[in-house]
Amino acid sequence: MTKILYIAASPRGPMSQSGELAEAYLAARQAAQPDVAIDRLELWNADLPEFDGDKAAAKMTFFGVGDMDAPRQSAWDQVVAVTNRFIEADEYVLSVPMWNGGIPYKLKQYIDIITQPGLLFGFDPEAGYSGLLSGKSARVFYTSGVYAPGAPAKYGTDHHSTYLGWWLDFIGVSEIETVRFQPSLLTADPAGDQMKALERAQDLHLQLA
Repeated sequence: MTKILYIAASPRGPMSQSGELAEAYLAARQAAQPDVAIDRLELWNADLPEFDGDKAAAKMTFFGVGDMDAPRQSAWDQVVAVTNRFIEADEYVLSVPMWNGGIPYKLKQYIDIITQPGLLFGFDPEAGYSGLLSGKSARVFYTSGVYAPGAPAKYGTDHHSTYLGWWLDFIGVSEIETVRFQPSLLTADPAGDQMKALERAQDLHLQLA
C-alpha cells in the first residue's frame, strides 16, 4: 500500500490556494487508487520541537564534535521521532506558498528538524553529501501573489522552488513533479489560470498509471 505524507505549509486552511491544488491532486489520486493512505501533516497545528542547542550538539556528534550524553540523546530521540514519520512515506505532497521570496518559516523549521546525518543524508570527506532516501517521489504545489518564472526582477526572486527542489534532491528524492499557480494577482485571467493549475494537479495521478 502506498503511503503519502501531505505536508501543508500554509496557515490559511481552506483559503490556501496551494492547499487547494494539493487537495485536488490527492482527491484524484485517491479516486484512482482507493487503498492509498494519506497522512496529513498540518505544520501550523503540529507540535514541532525547537531545534535548540541540545539538538544541534547531538547533530554535531556525528561529525566528531562532542559526545552523545543523556541530554543530547534525549534531544536526538525527539528528532528521530519526527523524522521517522517522514521516512516511512513513499510519496510526499507539499503545498507551499511563497513568503518573501522563500518558503514559510514553519516548513523551514520542519526541514531543519528532519534533515540530519544518518537519517536523511550521509557525508564522506571525499565524496561529500549523499541523500539516504531512495524510491521516493514528491508532488509540490507552488503559489505566489506576484512572482512567476520569467517575471521581471521587480516582482521578486525565487528562493522558493529553487530551495525546495535543492533540498529534495539533497535527501535523495529525485522524482519530483510540480504545479504552479503564479502569479495570482498579475495575470489577466486569474480564475482561468487557477483552473488550469487545478486541472494539472488533478492530472498528475495519470502519470502513475
